[in-house]
Amino acid sequence: MKPINLKEKYNAFKDQWHPHQVATVNEMQVLLARVSGEFVWHAHEEEDELFQVIKGTLYMQFREHTEIVKEGEIIVVPRGIEHCPCTRNGEEVFVMLFEKKSTSHTGNVIDAKTRAHYPKI
Repeated sequence: MKPINLKEKYNAFKDQWHPHQVATVNEMQVLLARVSGEFVWHAHEEEDELFQVIKGTLYMQFREHTEIVKEGEIIVVPRGIEHCPCTRNGEEVFVMLFEKKSTSHTGNVIDAKTRAHYPKI
């Protein structure tokens, strides 16, 4: 029951698109990720996903449109909706994700960026 310093946690890793777990809340996990470039088009059939932008600007691509998520904003991607988060112009973005522990990193897709384990920091 101690405060978690997000700056310290982000400084503890450099991996892109590889979330690290900083906390759990009931059956949810709180993940931090550093992202740059484009991720993988995917969907989560059973879980919603919440992204909070801590630093930078995230572009959440959907098949029909793109939502721009700025620093200090959140976006919820409902279960079953195909999406692809990305950044632009080489910017590194810090995101915090809230999702069920059962959520697969790349949902229904297996890719070189897929991670089966989230390190705890």
